[in-house]
Amino acid sequence: MKDKLPEISREKQKLVSRIKRLGGQIDAVQRSVTEGDECADILMLLAAIRGGVNSLMAEILEDHIRLHVTHPDRGTESAEELTEDLIGLVRAYLK
Repeated sequence: MKDKLPEISREKQKLVSRIKRLGGQIDAVQRSVTEGDECADILMLLAAIRGGVNSLMAEILEDHIRLHVTHPDRGTESAEELTEDLIGLVRAYLK
């Protein structure tokens, strides 16, 4: 029997693709450092990675808010607990 990967939603597939792209960008930085490329070129690669990570974090934070904070079946957490959780996430995001 053929091993099957579990199906994942289109949204998760997009996130996984972004993560793989970031991995490729990190590999490019490693190659650039190893090959002795110019610092300015390496800094540009790092800036692209930072932008990609920030974009990924924003997407996941948005999903968290939509799925866990504003969702009617949010569980047993009080609004105050959810608010504190969200504040902590935003602070971590902005560091």
